[in-house]
Amino acid sequence: MDLRARVATDADVASILPMMIEFNAHEEIAFDPASGEPILRELMRRPDLGCVIAFETDRIVGYAIVTYGFDLEFGGRDAFLTELFLVKDVRGQGAGKRALEHVFDFARTNGVHALHLQVRDDNPHAARLYERAGFETPARKLMTKRL
Repeated sequence: MDLRARVATDADVASILPMMIEFNAHEEIAFDPASGEPILRELMRRPDLGCVIAFETDRIVGYAIVTYGFDLEFGGRDAFLTELFLVKDVRGQGAGKRALEHVFDFARTNGVHALHLQVRDDNPHAARLYERAGFETPARKLMTKRL
């Protein structure tokens, strides 16, 4: 599959936002497009925070969101792959593997030393994709406190 990747821009919001709605519904995450859209646009305007990557064939068929952190354990800049989504008609054709390769290339180019992600226990297809790409489960549990 010829899956290309590029940094998304404001012009891509109309294509990406419906995919975000579908992604968050699948992940059972409350998502309000009216409040999510300005945050998406902020990330697109702030490359110091990370980026939104658009995946294309003849149209936008998916996206990834990468946000930066900094950790001494990983030698400086690290990042979270917070969302990776591909439309149904390109899944199962190697598009997930190719999308991850694009994310890795982008991350390396931007000085990222480690990439983290979360995957649901009830999503074995995604877990297999990530494990085959070299992701490992750390011996720590992610904990979150909303501020």
